[in-house]
Amino acid sequence: MNATSVEVSDQFYCKNSELCVVHQILVEKAGGVRKFILNRPRQLNALSHKMISQLLHLFLACEEDHMVKLVIVKGNGRAFSAGGDAASVARDIIKGNWKSSAAFYHDCFSLNYLLATYSKPQVSILNGIVMGGGAGVSIHGRFRVATENSVFAMPETALGLFPDVGASYFLSRLPRFFGEYVGLTGTRLDGAEMLACGLATHFVSSEKLPALEEALCRANSSDPALISAIINGFSQQPYLKDESAFHRLDAIDRCFSKRTISGILLAVEKEAVRCSDQWISAALKSSRTASPMSLKLSLRSVLIREGRLQGIGQCVVREYRMICNVLKGEISKDFVEGCRSIFFDKDKNPKWNPSKLNQISESMVDRHFLKLDDEGWEDLKLPPRFNLPAHAIAKL
Repeated sequence: MNATSVEVSDQFYCKNSELCVVHQILVEKAGGVRKFILNRPRQLNALSHKMISQLLHLFLACEEDHMVKLVIVKGNGRAFSAGGDAASVARDIIKGNWKSSAAFYHDCFSLNYLLATYSKPQVSILNGIVMGGGAGVSIHGRFRVATENSVFAMPETALGLFPDVGASYFLSRLPRFFGEYVGLTGTRLDGAEMLACGLATHFVSSEKLPALEEALCRANSSDPALISAIINGFSQQPYLKDESAFHRLDAIDRCFSKRTISGILLAVEKEAVRCSDQWISAALKSSRTASPMSLKLSLRSVLIREGRLQGIGQCVVREYRMICNVLKGEISKDFVEGCRSIFFDKDKNPKWNPSKLNQISESMVDRHFLKLDDEGWEDLKLPPRFNLPAHAIAKL
């Protein structure tokens, strides 16, 4: 491709140039295919508010453009995206401007909903790190291509948060209680595990990705069956390591099917006595060091009782209400403390408050799901979606 690079304004939509730059997003045009490339490689493509807003604008513009057949999303460098820019969010809260952080999540969840209900095919190429907010701009897409370089995780409980960006929808639909395990422990999955549990739809060797993209551009089609057939032509069945936790679904069910965090921790401790597998010792360690409030929020309200029974719209509206309560910090300030320990002081020794599960009452958890009593605050309002394909309608 003989591409040219141009700087554009915030109101940009790439129609004439083959390559355009939108803030930290590259946009390539090849016939009816648009490639959105996250371009903050030194920050592992962490998503800023500006990038989220631009992606929202670009996806909406492509959906309205009848010339666009397919959207491909990928990252520049060794990460697809390591997540949202949590450090910037925490700095706003520390400055007393939690509503600015809420605006970030408002746009982020709006984008998640748009991608989950998108009327045109999206191919997410997950060749590298995919965590937190990075999952939100990829896993909701129809086609999700993992490679031998893929590393997936939802590490929010170690940060004083809970799995968000619509994770209460896609984690709760993983096989059996694997989603609870992934969401509560923040465990890392490789590309083979992503394919096995359904987070990825295909596995393609990274060396074949250029040829795959070329084939998709050459086909210039919006037909999901054709797109799937093209990706299948480059796909392979990867080896699932013997030590993978996905081979231990029975043990995971025994531990993570419990209705309370205390019950889960007790079951994990008993399982750790029964066997010395790495996955169970890692689960025990992560659950002991995570924010107790985050664990309770994640289990009770995100992964088991709510997400399994709700559509994507209900999930992101609820998650937005929860995140705003977290950001305001009246119930717990664990998110800021988690950011302090990981991003600012980097001592990795957070002082959670409350520090123990038995110090957290049910009413404290309940308050995270209530509307905020704050002037000017509103629930997330999702736009109506029309003329959607069957797979998108099924998510509503």
